[in-house]
Amino acid sequence: MKKVCLVLLIVSFILACNKDENEKGKILIIVSNTEDMGDPEKHFAGNNLWEVAPPYHIFVSHGYEVDFVSPTGGKVPFSMDPIGISSYTIKYENFNGKVENSFTPDSVNYKDYKAVFIGGGYGPLFDVANNEDLLSIIADIYENGGIVGGCGHGPGAFANVQLSNGDYMVKDKMVTGFPNSTEVTKSWAKEGTLLPNMLENQLRANGALFQTKSDLKDKHDVVIDKRIVTTMFLPSSAIVAKEMIHEMEKTND
Repeated sequence: MKKVCLVLLIVSFILACNKDENEKGKILIIVSNTEDMGDPEKHFAGNNLWEVAPPYHIFVSHGYEVDFVSPTGGKVPFSMDPIGISSYTIKYENFNGKVENSFTPDSVNYKDYKAVFIGGGYGPLFDVANNEDLLSIIADIYENGGIVGGCGHGPGAFANVQLSNGDYMVKDKMVTGFPNSTEVTKSWAKEGTLLPNMLENQLRANGALFQTKSDLKDKHDVVIDKRIVTTMFLPSSAIVAKEMIHEMEKTND
């Protein structure tokens, strides 16, 4: 009888732990299907692995379940070699298993998610920034009390999100992302000339209080304002994820 009670106690403990973990909730990561920028030289667009894999690792290591969604679903293109945290999460945390089977927008129920994140790479500026279904999902998650996060060019992908009152989500909020001052020095998109828009310009046009390098103590700082968490450059992508978790925990208090 004692053995039976001990087994039941252990099973109950395991179930309780699993329940606590499951109750953490789910986070949605939006990624791009766009391989190149459509120019004759086919400059790579896609997603930056170092701005997607580290946040994924932070989310799952803190007990959150993560799903991926892209404009057309399925596999998505990445730049950067899998090293460091990216290599770890691919090998041990099923990153590839998830991202290579990204959902289509019509299969996503916004009510399932506590937060949504968009990493960098130029791809999201081409096929996420004006995808009405994805923009609607972001708006719904945000208006349902969720957190929105972005790194690098990711914030440019949610610049056009409009809320139910018609206002842009970023209006009157401090937001940052890959700045014009850096974009015009890089050959990756021919100094920005291959882009559908410069993300800093689009965020400003839609009312965001865009934070430049001169506004921040450090160019790698994370900016948090009214449940929107952003940073300019990839070294802080994991920190954005951690700050998003802090914001989620605040909303649960």
